Amino acid sequence: MAAEVPDHSHRGMVAAPAKRKSKRFAFACAMLASMTSILLGYDIGVMSGAAIFIKDDLKISDTQVEILLGILNLYSLVGSYAAGFTSDWIGRRYTIVFAAGIFFVGALLMGFAVNYAFLMFGRFVAGIGVGYALMIAPVYTAEVAPASSRGFLTSFPEVFINSGILLGYVSNYGFARLRESLGWRLMLGVGAIPSVFLALGVLAMPESPRWLVMQGRLGDARRVLDMTSDTPEEAQLRLDDIKAAAGIPEGCNDDVVPAPKKNQGGRVWRELLLRPTPAVRRVLLTAVGIHFFQQASGIDSVVLYSPRVFQKAGIHDKNKLLGTTVAVGVTKTLFILVATFLLDRIGRRPLLLSSTGGMILSLAGLGLGLTLIDHHPDGQLRWAVVLCIASILAYVAFFSIGLGPITWVYSSEILPLRLRAQGASIAVAVNRVTSGVITMTFISLYKAITIGGSFFLYGGIAALAWVFFFACLPETRGRTLEDMEDLFGTRNNTKEATNGVEMANASQGNEKL
Repeated sequence: MAAEVPDHSHRGMVAAPAKRKSKRFAFACAMLASMTSILLGYDIGVMSGAAIFIKDDLKISDTQVEILLGILNLYSLVGSYAAGFTSDWIGRRYTIVFAAGIFFVGALLMGFAVNYAFLMFGRFVAGIGVGYALMIAPVYTAEVAPASSRGFLTSFPEVFINSGILLGYVSNYGFARLRESLGWRLMLGVGAIPSVFLALGVLAMPESPRWLVMQGRLGDARRVLDMTSDTPEEAQLRLDDIKAAAGIPEGCNDDVVPAPKKNQGGRVWRELLLRPTPAVRRVLLTAVGIHFFQQASGIDSVVLYSPRVFQKAGIHDKNKLLGTTVAVGVTKTLFILVATFLLDRIGRRPLLLSSTGGMILSLAGLGLGLTLIDHHPDGQLRWAVVLCIASILAYVAFFSIGLGPITWVYSSEILPLRLRAQGASIAVAVNRVTSGVITMTFISLYKAITIGGSFFLYGGIAALAWVFFFACLPETRGRTLEDMEDLFGTRNNTKEATNGVEMANASQGNEKL
């Protein structure tokens, strides 16, 4: 018996079409685009262990370690801001190639760094590449994926972030036995290798159909949609929706038409920030809010500083520390794979709420275990050490099964086409600023309020996140990207604004007559 799926064009239930082999093509495109996220993941994972050796080799302070680990997130703002313009100018595909090229240069610079200043310059270049990758991967994937599997495909960036983190941990463990001055340089330098294969692979991908329509290339867009949709009927429906969102007349079926009048950058930013309608404000706050809480709940502190946290929990041997962090990477990667199969079956909202609830409990357990160890006379409390390790593994598992992937899925699918590139760049900028602040203050924070207290604080932030998600985030599973405009009211607001302008022009014309 055929499954039933929502038909939002008629708001009824229809039999699901048989899946076509072309879905494999959409899968391949999403995978290649999402591989850009492995660049950020590798950097996060490898820096967690490399920082131990960099501190000893370059003789830097804890404050310099904080800045070194967290500054890439602030540097990435340059890339995420520029990516909105670049992706509208040269297309989504070549923007991905550009991101890989920048990170390649950054990784080599870090690998050949001879002092702290040189290393920071390499971090700056790599950060720009990371910013580009974080913004463009989910946008491209959302624009290529059919609605029936968009959650699955759009969660790929988070899958590859976790895969990159695991590779970084493995790199730490593998190079840790080399001479101190050589080991950390190899850890950072080999990050250039994935970017080469990524740039070559992306050249085989098609361009985003939504970008093609915005260039007036309807024939090319139609061919891409035919290759990435479940049925020819769905491909036509998706094309009609994109044309309507871009302002192309419904009856126009030419292969090439004059490019729709683009919103100049200034107009887009005005609509987003200076004079947003209530619906646009709601969409933007939703996208920004979920990105803020993803990072403010402490994930980067757990991942980047896991060796230091395990040290506080009583594990002091460097090889054991790095081996335990590999377990964190394996757990994150396994559970993100589980999440990819649940997003389009269970939905975004149930996974998000259950994930955040589990994170709250895990952070409370971690804070309790570390507090007890701190107050124990000799610092050795075996069951509290086990509680800390179990809590960290539970925390990354809960994060990976919900808040991690859903942040990228949700924010990329709710933004309307005309605002998507710039809106996504704002959300990613908030994500990176928050991550930068969290990672550059963690050591200072736990010295001020104890390491247990810092995780209790993250737990309180996660509790606020749960309330925000419950109150503000509707379910989006199975809806087309254009249908989001009805869900959040942005389509109606656009039409009202357009009608208002037309009525005003007509009124002025009548007065002249």
